[in-house]
Amino acid sequence: MDTPAAADLLLVCGVPAPEDGEWLDGIEWSMPEPALRIVAGESGRIAGALDMARRDLIDRTVTWHRADVADEPGAHEHGDHEGHGEGHHHDTHHDSSPPEASDDQGDQGPNRHRMDHGHGGHAAHSGHEGHEHHQPADHGPHKDHMDHAGHDGHMGHMGHEMHTMGQVAGLPMAERGDDRDELRLDQLHVPIGPALSDWPAGLILRLTLQGDVVQDVAVDHLRVPSVHRLPFWDEPWLRAAQGEKVTRDRAARRRCAAHLDSAGRLLAVVGWDDVAARCRRLRDEVLSGAPREGVDGDLRRTVRRVGRSRPLRWSIAGLGELSADRARAVGVTGPALAADGDAYNRLLMWMSEVERGLDGLDDARPLAPDDRTGPRGRLDGPRPPSQALLDVLPELLTGAEFACARIIVASLDPDLDELALASVSGAAHA
Repeated sequence: MDTPAAADLLLVCGVPAPEDGEWLDGIEWSMPEPALRIVAGESGRIAGALDMARRDLIDRTVTWHRADVADEPGAHEHGDHEGHGEGHHHDTHHDSSPPEASDDQGDQGPNRHRMDHGHGGHAAHSGHEGHEHHQPADHGPHKDHMDHAGHDGHMGHMGHEMHTMGQVAGLPMAERGDDRDELRLDQLHVPIGPALSDWPAGLILRLTLQGDVVQDVAVDHLRVPSVHRLPFWDEPWLRAAQGEKVTRDRAARRRCAAHLDSAGRLLAVVGWDDVAARCRRLRDEVLSGAPREGVDGDLRRTVRRVGRSRPLRWSIAGLGELSADRARAVGVTGPALAADGDAYNRLLMWMSEVERGLDGLDDARPLAPDDRTGPRGRLDGPRPPSQALLDVLPELLTGAEFACARIIVASLDPDLDELALASVSGAAHA
């Protein structure tokens, strides 16, 4: 699914923190009816939660069909009250986490603005959260706004945080401002994130647009949990730095998989879905321990295909120019520094490192403890590698066309899990 507007199920893995409720509500509001949100608090409960969700979605689809039939001419000839009662669905929010971990929000979500005929106490049932649905399609302009927000890949309600001249039917209106040519043009404040297909999870960009040109950028993100868990992509190097025995094979596989994951995300944004799917399949094979001879040929063919495509180069060349000197000055390390160029150069650098990484597969020798270079850069610097990538985003996005913003972000692919490195003992300065 490219946007929430194309989905009918929102699956939350893990128990959400109270402060996550607002953006989860925003995503659910962007989903068309019948929509369902479920919380799988533990990994072992996901299969059961999905089965339950499938049954509920089928039931809701039938209920909505009956409501449409009831609204047809002649359907209310036996009384308005009887027909009205038939058309209302009942809101449930299945939580497959243990009862004590349930995040019961009661009437705190979007559902607080509508009357729930005949089901007012359902949210309090054991094993259910207050299931917050947006209004059906015929409930006025706010629903239209949220569908539009979902289609554009951002949460509509976050627009209320922007300073605008006013609102009409919940829509933030444009305001006037000077553009780079000193002309007074309309400005529109557009938030993107934090949940979007092929987007760094948790990242929020608040863009100021004039026409289709980005004039200003504010970078934000959801709270990064301060758990004592090493970032997945950096784990081999951080464990070796802490004195654990880590093989070079494990580090090489993690680096190759990380770059294939990043390349797959960028290629998907550009529209190369088949090659993106191939990168993701190779990523999974490398992580699962497939022998070198099992992935060597397919991986090298994929690298050559990406490097030889002129349409691909034409589509992203010149976007997000970041010279090595500028990258070094702002603390960027890793592939973004070595690429010394634009989004296309960074993609080629990922693919080149994947190909070089094949030499490390099946190498049982121990990883050197002083090797602190993860997939996105140095892990022993004053700040995590992805923090530097986030810091440089505004200058790369300012002046770019709105359609190019996602390509530039994907070409850097910051990992927000790295932002918790400072709170992990021995991580940033192991």
